Amino acid sequence: MLDSCKLKTGETLPFGYNKRTNTIGTSNADFPLADPGMYQLDITLKRGQNLAARDRGGSSDPYVKFKIGGKEVFRSKTIHKNLNPVWEEKICILIDHPREPLYIKVFDYDFGLQDDFIGSAFLDLMSLELNRSTDINLTLKDPHYPDHDLGTILLSVLLAPKEEQREVTMLMRKSWKRSSKFQPQSLRLSDMHRKSQLWRGIVSITLIEGCELKAMDANGLSDPYVKFRLGHQKYKSKIVPKTLNPQWREQFDFHLYEERGGIIDITVWDKDAGKRDDFIGRCQVDLSTLSREQTHKLELQLVEGEGWLVLLVTLTASAAVSISDLSVNSLEDQKERDEILKRYNTMRMFHNMKDVGFLQVKVIRAEALMAADVTGKSDPFCVVELNNDRLLTHTVYKNLNPEWNKVFTFNIKDIHSVLEVTVYDEDRDRSADFLGKVAIPLLSIQNGEQKAYVLKNKQLTGPTKGVIYLEIDVIFNAVKASIRTLMPKEQKYIEEENRLSKQLLLRNFIRMKRCVMVLINAAYYVNSCFDWDSPQRSLAAFVLFLFVVWNFELYMIPLALLLLLAWNYFLILSGKDNTQHDTVLYSDYPMFMPYQQLMLP
Repeated sequence: MLDSCKLKTGETLPFGYNKRTNTIGTSNADFPLADPGMYQLDITLKRGQNLAARDRGGSSDPYVKFKIGGKEVFRSKTIHKNLNPVWEEKICILIDHPREPLYIKVFDYDFGLQDDFIGSAFLDLMSLELNRSTDINLTLKDPHYPDHDLGTILLSVLLAPKEEQREVTMLMRKSWKRSSKFQPQSLRLSDMHRKSQLWRGIVSITLIEGCELKAMDANGLSDPYVKFRLGHQKYKSKIVPKTLNPQWREQFDFHLYEERGGIIDITVWDKDAGKRDDFIGRCQVDLSTLSREQTHKLELQLVEGEGWLVLLVTLTASAAVSISDLSVNSLEDQKERDEILKRYNTMRMFHNMKDVGFLQVKVIRAEALMAADVTGKSDPFCVVELNNDRLLTHTVYKNLNPEWNKVFTFNIKDIHSVLEVTVYDEDRDRSADFLGKVAIPLLSIQNGEQKAYVLKNKQLTGPTKGVIYLEIDVIFNAVKASIRTLMPKEQKYIEEENRLSKQLLLRNFIRMKRCVMVLINAAYYVNSCFDWDSPQRSLAAFVLFLFVVWNFELYMIPLALLLLLAWNYFLILSGKDNTQHDTVLYSDYPMFMPYQQLMLP
């Protein structure tokens, strides 16, 4: 059993180190007789030296894979066109016992083709001393060409027993058995909500836009997209064609496996059809420097390129491994409450004008939720949003009456904002299912009252199944709020993806069918006049044709539109108006029967 988690990148260590080769030697470590349950292996992948060239240009695009027990536990970022790459990446691996060696494989990345093998090495973990950091220099070998010089990899390794509660250890073992093999594939929102490992927080990222990116195409433009990576988790944005200032407005989540955070690697690429994509630039986000439970707007300058990216990043703590999920209500502490009231009293009306007020939302529980899974249950979690601030609760599995008891706090920038609380069902293999939503204007909140809110549909036009219990408190400075009212409304960056509506598709299909039938009937009518099916009608049509041709002027064309208004007015007076038939009986359309109740009053 093993688990892996990405740690933040440390400072660059001096290049002086003790050399070790990748041969099995006599162990100097004194392993305890009593099994501590798990060992923690901390590895710093520092750099490579004199790696073999695998590309035609005499260079390589190297990356490194770590394997233990035949399972891939880590893949490094790719360093492009460099035979002496510097990674400085850290990884934390939990293992049952250091009997299994650590295999290191180095590959050359080739877009669209099979990656070229550069070399491999292995490290005998039994030869390491416990609780001591060791610098190791591994010589890469190829079994097919044992005499070739393929370069070396420099690591810093620390092996230590990890004292964990047996309950947590067993939970992680079961969790590993349920989880699938790590795969370096792009993960969308549905995959980001996996709970196959113990994670301690959520990183919610909104990719807003890019500015003044480098032109990579012959037309002076680019087709940019962005790749994100946090440990083994990856995300790829959509492609925005032919622009240097793309607008993405995409939101996704990563899991945090360490409380200290990690490094998010971001690369920007230009999509090229039929050939390798062009590299535009890269940047990083150090999560350890960001405060939790707060949304940060970041403008990141691209290195090795031009331009910058604009992101919203929110770190949310998780209660997945805590003994008690009950959060502390900060307003119940009289000292903290007095400090908050003092911050927003009338005497401080001109201090920090952007900080209008304080909002505390306690998400207590929900009842009678919709069953979204085939088992008749749901895995609900809650998303709390105030403008561009977006926080999440943990997931309560297989429960239609979940209890979260989670407290969120927000800084109010506009007292006219609307608090949105949405309940989703977590799915491992597809996007999260919508269960219900409530929207609460801040000015309508009654402080300190626990209220049950009926969940509504996405458009907030009608109720869905279930209720959610919230307790909300709002404290604000009236003078600041009045001044802020005169300012433009804050733009919301998080946008939902447009989805195909079968209901709207059916309605437009019926309208199109009616228009086509009108044209067909008109064609049949005109054709019958030429065929003299009715001599009286054909003669009248001939006389009308001569009259119109003889008296026609161009200014009469707009006047013909009055005939449509007169015709509709006649239908209304005669009671034959058929506009209400847009919502027809769906028994004539069996494929849309599940939506019949949504359409009919």
